[in-house]
Amino acid sequence: MHVFDDLSAEQDRLETILASLSSEAWETVSAAAGWTIADVVLHLAQTEEGVVMSASADDQGRPLEGWRLENETLDAAIDRQVRAERAAPPVVFERWRAARRTALAALRTADPDRRLRWAQAPLKPATLATTRLAEHWAHGLDITEPLGIAFPDTARLRHVAWLGYATLPYAFALADQAFGDVYCELVAPDGSTWRFGDPAAPSSIRGPAGEFCRVGARRRHPAHTTLVAAGPVGSTALGLLRNYAV
Repeated sequence: MHVFDDLSAEQDRLETILASLSSEAWETVSAAAGWTIADVVLHLAQTEEGVVMSASADDQGRPLEGWRLENETLDAAIDRQVRAERAAPPVVFERWRAARRTALAALRTADPDRRLRWAQAPLKPATLATTRLAEHWAHGLDITEPLGIAFPDTARLRHVAWLGYATLPYAFALADQAFGDVYCELVAPDGSTWRFGDPAAPSSIRGPAGEFCRVGARRRHPAHTTLVAAGPVGSTALGLLRNYAV
């Protein structure tokens, strides 16, 4: 299934969960530090609106503007924007519902070869959709875990796992470390195997795909997983693994 369809399915799942929440649940502290569940959904709405803005921009090839003040980190900018636009849960929910549908339509109809401006670097529509799927999944964990709501892993995690693997060179560069080839062999939720990279690579990471994706989302520390890293840069790669921008 195409990533656009999987993004829609992931958002549909989250919308169903959010529609069932009480007013009190919306104000519950989420697993995202400093944010309530309403704050998390507001952030998702704001970033989906950013997708729409990027897809409609006439230019391309530059990071998305207007996200940060001078010398402000991306995390700080995101938190500032959430704090500035907090609203009642029904308002936040409807804002996200509208934004996510408009954003998905924009990605589906965008020129597939045109790079759209984004927070760190311009991305092609399919890649941007992959990052949006990864973010909605990770924040879905932030929403459901504090409330004890089931949020099982699905085959859609293949996109998230691929993103973590594909951005390893970027993660190494951010850490100012020399990159080495890494092979990833991951057990999918249905028990099948997902493979990324060359099996002959000198370093490897093996284990459950769900754990791999949670490490990449910084929702779990590698030491608290059953993932096995081997080779000269395997452990380093697992420590630097990420499926989001900074």
